[in-house]
Amino acid sequence: MVEEKMGGCWSQTKDQFDNLEKHTQSGIDFVEKYTKFVKERSEIELNYARQIRNLSKKYQPKKKEEDENKYTWCRAFHSTLNELNDYAGQHELIAENMMSQIIAELTRYAQEIKTERKSHFHDGRKAQQQIEASWKQLESCKRKFERDCKEADRAQQYFEKMDADINVTKADVEKARQQAQMRHQMASDSKNEYSSYLQKFNQEQNEHYYTIIPNIFQKIQAMEENRIERMGESLKTFAEVDRQILPIIGKCLDGITQVAESIEPKNDSSQVIESYKSGFEPPGDVEFEDYGQAMKRTVSETSLTNSRSDNKADRSSKGKSKTLWPFIKKNKGSNPEDFSHLPPEQRRKKLQAKIDDINKDIQKEMDQRDALTKMKEVYIKNPQMGDPNSVDPRLAEIAHNIEKLQAEAQKFEGWLAEVEGRMPTKSDPPRRLSALYETQNSTPPTTNNNNCAQDRESPDGSYTEEPSSEVQSKVQPETAESGDEFDDPDEEMLPTIGTCKALYQFEGVNEGTISVTEGELLYVIEEDKGDGWTRVRRNEEEEGYVPTSYVEVFLDSNAKDS
Repeated sequence: MVEEKMGGCWSQTKDQFDNLEKHTQSGIDFVEKYTKFVKERSEIELNYARQIRNLSKKYQPKKKEEDENKYTWCRAFHSTLNELNDYAGQHELIAENMMSQIIAELTRYAQEIKTERKSHFHDGRKAQQQIEASWKQLESCKRKFERDCKEADRAQQYFEKMDADINVTKADVEKARQQAQMRHQMASDSKNEYSSYLQKFNQEQNEHYYTIIPNIFQKIQAMEENRIERMGESLKTFAEVDRQILPIIGKCLDGITQVAESIEPKNDSSQVIESYKSGFEPPGDVEFEDYGQAMKRTVSETSLTNSRSDNKADRSSKGKSKTLWPFIKKNKGSNPEDFSHLPPEQRRKKLQAKIDDINKDIQKEMDQRDALTKMKEVYIKNPQMGDPNSVDPRLAEIAHNIEKLQAEAQKFEGWLAEVEGRMPTKSDPPRRLSALYETQNSTPPTTNNNNCAQDRESPDGSYTEEPSSEVQSKVQPETAESGDEFDDPDEEMLPTIGTCKALYQFEGVNEGTISVTEGELLYVIEEDKGDGWTRVRRNEEEEGYVPTSYVEVFLDSNAKDS
């Protein structure tokens, strides 16, 4: 009746204590086995992500391949490599989530369930030991009662025998009677003790099998069901970890598809034409050279002499004939500084790119000069912050660098003017020099005519000794309007490249500086360029310089990469 009320309780297996102990141990072993499985899976994900990243890094464009970035097919491939980096990051996220959500949880849970299982089976063994001790005590009482009954029977038989024997004295009969009575009393006491302990044992046994052991087994059953439930949750998490990254993986694949669809073959072909067009005019028709005219002359000593001299002249002129430009051999030696080994169009692009690079270097030097000038002003007004004279050597060095770069830019400007069919005059400043550094210097840079190529370039890459009249006719003084195209409109707001936190309070009393309070957060718009100052912004209207040592800078990842 009691077992019917228990239903599916493990208490029905009260006689299978050892088997249940083995079963629960196998369950814990399975948890540890599954934890090891997930750990190996996460290691596979990490290795896969590492290999994908290495593959993407391996095929990133090298410095010598940067010119290919202008083609859409090349940019599409580079975008694919970037998407693969994001793709690898998602697999790293899988491994990270498996470690935190599954492996760490199951490892902790395995330790907890081991401790709980040990406690439950310890209670079960203790209950078994108690019931076994009670059973042994009951057996002992039973054997004692049996032994006392046998002794009482023997004493009774001996008394009856003595009482029936007429030769035995009355004293011996009385002694035998007393002995039999004592044995009967002992047997009666043993019976009462055995009966009492038997009743006690039955109560303990009933409590053991219907209360203590069922409670212990119910706890073990709950523990096992909880373990199975946790395993189900872990398996579900195992799938969810993968499912969570599918949208990002889909976006990566969509990004690869989009860049693939953005490839424009015609545009790339146009880029090839633009990159490699030489600017040469196609050669004209080759004239017929009549070597048979000498045969019509009258053969004489004078004519023979003249014909020989004419033939020499013809051979000489033939040796000086121009080579057709499609068949010009490239110079295998070092390339000249003015790129004169290139066709005109390619030479113009190279010179323009060189001038742009020099202007960037000039602007960089000027930024450093401005920053040092501001710092010197701060030192002059606040001597405790530093010695103003300590900045002068660096300012002189920067001024020398700017002058050197300006001369370099002017030299390339002269070559560029030659390619474009005009030559700058001494009175005109170079057209492509930045208007910013023109205003910074009181004297305009002088034209270094010695560095400019003086001869006109011919289609075969050689130079004639006299400049063409066509080139000279195009040389005109530039008007003041030519400089207007470089006048900057309202200066655009610089983008933020990170954030910073003020470590100390700073009073920005000088022009160009900004006051900050300790602990204040600001945006960084220009990092320290070696002058000890960082440019920051509080809002759209407040920005300025603060000492770099007064703030802790946190640059964005893009700013660090650049």
